[in-house]
Amino acid sequence: MTFSPQAITDAAIASFSKADNPRLKQIMQSLVKHLHAFAAETQLTEAEWMAGIQFLTATGHQCDEVRQEFILLSDTLGLSMLLVAMHDGAKHGATEATVLGPFHTPDAPPLPNGSDLSNGAPGEALYVTGRVKSAQGEALAHASVDIWQADAEGLYDVQRSELEHERRARGLIQTDAEGRFAFWSVLPEAYPVPTDGPVGQMLLSTGRHPWRPAHIHFLIAAEGHQPLVTHLFREGDQYLDSDVVFGVRPSLVGSFAHHAAGKAPDGSVRDQGFWTMDYEFVLQAV
Repeated sequence: MTFSPQAITDAAIASFSKADNPRLKQIMQSLVKHLHAFAAETQLTEAEWMAGIQFLTATGHQCDEVRQEFILLSDTLGLSMLLVAMHDGAKHGATEATVLGPFHTPDAPPLPNGSDLSNGAPGEALYVTGRVKSAQGEALAHASVDIWQADAEGLYDVQRSELEHERRARGLIQTDAEGRFAFWSVLPEAYPVPTDGPVGQMLLSTGRHPWRPAHIHFLIAAEGHQPLVTHLFREGDQYLDSDVVFGVRPSLVGSFAHHAAGKAPDGSVRDQGFWTMDYEFVLQAV
């Protein structure tokens, strides 16, 4: 083999030519092509590549069952939102999607429609109502609505070591026969993504801020429809135009209304002021 940069790239690409899976072959050959082009364009040194390997190794070490540092890396590099934008069902009339984020867990507690998800999470009371329907306007009954969010101190339950496996501001509810759902939680606040790991240090060392605007996560699924991963953002947040993970979409910014103490929409009486938010989600058919 001729020892030249292009010859090495050509040989590496050709090494995957016998892959049985055509899609895997395409991905691997394209990966080699663009990775080599990146190294050539930047004139990457061996020492710099070793620093990159050490960074990726540290990123892997930061991952566990409740924290996915590689998802955070993908998010902060804009790759997660690029994939969302490429495959978003909004062009077919569905609600716009955004990133999953690193703090989703598969064990959200199932709760009755209208429940209080906060479970002691600090923050002002928030009552959320919503409806899930198809792109044709039909109500989607018994759709699952997986909800999770940070509390008023900017922390998710899984970031609080004192909670162990207790869940706060997180829950799984189902829509009723008319596709409606409701729950109590806490008012979301802006928060920084974790900066104690390699991704956070990457942000700080490159002059980027680590902040996300206030939001609530939703993962909504209904039979015969594509699952929707999205957020609801709080109107007026100072980080809406500079979200560290590029996840804000104007259609997902909602109005959170404040109310004085008194009777709430669900008939309960609140002895302190509270907030309300209403939103309609549209799912794309499979």
